[in-house]
Amino acid sequence: MSDIILKAENISKQYRLGTVGSGTLRDDFKRNWAKLRGKEDPFLKVGAVNDRSQKSTEDYVWALRDINFEVKQGEVLGIIGKNGAGKSTLLKILSRVTAPTTGVIKSRGRIASLLEVGTGFHPELTGRENIYLNGAILGMTKAEINSKLDEIIEFSGCERYIDTPTKRYSSGMTVRLAFAVAAHLEPEILVVDEVLAVGDAEFQKKAIGKMQDISQGEGRTVLFVSHNMASVQSLCSRAILLQNGLITHSGTVLKIIEEYLTVDSLPNETTCKKFINENERTGSGLAKIKFVEFRSKGMVKTPATGQPVELIFDIDLVESIKFEDLELDFRIDNQLGQRILWFSSTVFKKNRLEGNRQIIFQFKKFPLNQGSYIVTTHLTHKNEVADWAKNGFQFQVDEGFFYSSLKKVSPDQSNIMIDYSVSYA
Repeated sequence: MSDIILKAENISKQYRLGTVGSGTLRDDFKRNWAKLRGKEDPFLKVGAVNDRSQKSTEDYVWALRDINFEVKQGEVLGIIGKNGAGKSTLLKILSRVTAPTTGVIKSRGRIASLLEVGTGFHPELTGRENIYLNGAILGMTKAEINSKLDEIIEFSGCERYIDTPTKRYSSGMTVRLAFAVAAHLEPEILVVDEVLAVGDAEFQKKAIGKMQDISQGEGRTVLFVSHNMASVQSLCSRAILLQNGLITHSGTVLKIIEEYLTVDSLPNETTCKKFINENERTGSGLAKIKFVEFRSKGMVKTPATGQPVELIFDIDLVESIKFEDLELDFRIDNQLGQRILWFSSTVFKKNRLEGNRQIIFQFKKFPLNQGSYIVTTHLTHKNEVADWAKNGFQFQVDEGFFYSSLKKVSPDQSNIMIDYSVSYA
């Protein structure tokens, strides 16, 4: 018997922008007449690509187009992509919430879905009553629910409020209860959307542990959508990348995460002179970072592990303010969005002379391993935010060695002393 438990064949989903239906009686007649004769829907031949950032010139849009993939029993498949890429639409089709415009879904066993906060919950019913209601919707019998009721309540952590109407629950409590019901259904396939992001850190860890038990211990299949790349990496065995309604990449988790961050984040510039990304840039504008430059031994150069590096921030004073009143902080994140290092000029106040326009961070040994990193900058003037650039620029680090024994830096950076200073020019 094949170990393929879920298969999507040529799945596409088309929506009409604006009004419901075809818009005119003539178009409705054309569509129904084609259907009666067994012909293809004439409106499937039109439709724009699902790109939310572009102005539409069509009345129809393809939320998904020609989606094909297979999932094996016991596999945890990560589905990632930026907002509007079609992830939630795909999960709704897989969960039978909505039908595809074209294509077919083949699956074996029960599918339990956790798509949105409070899906299948009635606000006037208590938590206990909603367990029975939601369990019934997901296909559990009353006997099954009775046998697992105590486990569900304990896992949710909502014992104190279990007999309180859920309209008085926070979104996090609602997600806890909904996930507890879905996880104890013992479905062959569990579909989980971004809802876990609503829960606190303790519950997210608990939920991911439960999904790992479901997949590894019980051999069940999980489809997992998240923007938290660390969760995707720790949980999933394989991933697919959706972009504008199309599967653009499929493969190992690390490879797909790298592709996603390249597409969804910043251009990976090869030059050592970086200009700040304007997409998420805020502040008063009293002062702004013009550009950032990497220098090594007096030359503009890509930084390398263990080598001396100067990170130069060139500042443009838009208003007549004093350079000595500026403070610069910046953090370095890895490709998973995890914070690696944080630096500040706050403790280095000397040598701030009139006419200074550069803040220079000097590293005797650059403490990052080979790879790609993202920097968020935070420039303040007298405690007021002047220039705050989230994910301001991306840079590469070349291979090198931190220790004379040719050992690399450990991933957690915990066993090294970071020696840096700040100067002004």
